[in-house]
Amino acid sequence: MKICTFNVNSIRARLDLLLSWLERRGNDIDILCLQEIKTVSDGFPFAALEKLGYSCEVFGQKAYNGVAICSKFPSANVTKGFGPDIWDEQKRIICTETGGMLVVNVYVPHGDVRGAVKYYYKLKWYEMLRAFLRDRVSLDGRTVVVGDFNVALADMDVYDPELFSDVTGTMPEEREALQNVLVSGYHDAFRHLYPDVKQFTWWDYGGGAVWKNEGMRLDYILCNGPLLERLKSVEVDMWPRRKKTPTPSDHAPLIATFEF
Repeated sequence: MKICTFNVNSIRARLDLLLSWLERRGNDIDILCLQEIKTVSDGFPFAALEKLGYSCEVFGQKAYNGVAICSKFPSANVTKGFGPDIWDEQKRIICTETGGMLVVNVYVPHGDVRGAVKYYYKLKWYEMLRAFLRDRVSLDGRTVVVGDFNVALADMDVYDPELFSDVTGTMPEEREALQNVLVSGYHDAFRHLYPDVKQFTWWDYGGGAVWKNEGMRLDYILCNGPLLERLKSVEVDMWPRRKKTPTPSDHAPLIATFEF
């Protein structure tokens, strides 16, 4: 089984690219988790993905944010948002039981410089995520938490640690917030298999960053113990990011393979 997380940076702008990529791979992705879809749920391209065998659950927002889980398996017990309206004005978390596991898909806020409103919002959002996983998710079953976490967990997760020292996405308190999610019962799938590999998932649009590999690792697949035992591989597929037309997302898809 293959699970993919992909920040598409607008599903409508990236639909042709997404479909071409899925076709190029032989339509081998079983569960496709998308972030930053930037459309209300009614604007999501359900029909195009249904033709590939996916049933999609969407938590959308006009022009900003938005998350979706598209699965080739039936879905049950879908949850959209944390619950409190004030935290769900921004559509950033969706989860469903599908393919014999619980899939949680998140788009963590980008944040801002230390002390800014968005800085505090991001840290509080992480607290909400940790509480959500603690209170509503059992670690006894198979659980995977995927998405754009907007944090580079360690210095090796950025191309230039000195340049990216203590900036948005690398501040110690941001890294601690993500680490707190991990220590609550989850494992960084990529780093578990490849502890010494420098691999990024995001590159700025400017300056040919993707060709120079000047990026950051911001996207993660986090597994709990029962699912980690089934993990076989994790890969970043660079093909969609290196395309010139259609215009790519600034992220590349991250795919984990599990064996059941």
